[in-house]
Amino acid sequence: MMQVLLRKSDSNDQRDIECSVCGQGFRVYWERTSMEERAAMRQIVLDELSAQHAHSNDQSITAHPPSPFNVPKWTGSPQFSGAAMLGGLSGLHRAAGPEHEIKRNA
Repeated sequence: MMQVLLRKSDSNDQRDIECSVCGQGFRVYWERTSMEERAAMRQIVLDELSAQHAHSNDQSITAHPPSPFNVPKWTGSPQFSGAAMLGGLSGLHRAAGPEHEIKRNA
């Protein structure tokens, strides 16, 4: 099954898909470019957005995760998912921990 990464979008002209329950818009980053696969996955994505409301018993936009998330669910970091990498999402960056700090000699 193809993986999709969704990121909330509050801009009306930057919405690829919209939740049928609350109207929240999302940008969609597809793992594959096939239009047939995207069409099949679209309904799965819409079902997952509706399920987030059912699981949280919340009909507002807060039922959806505030940060980007994958459909189907993936246990890794969203920025490293196939959908993020192949779909062209470049806005997700993880800050390096202090162990990766560059030490400069004074």
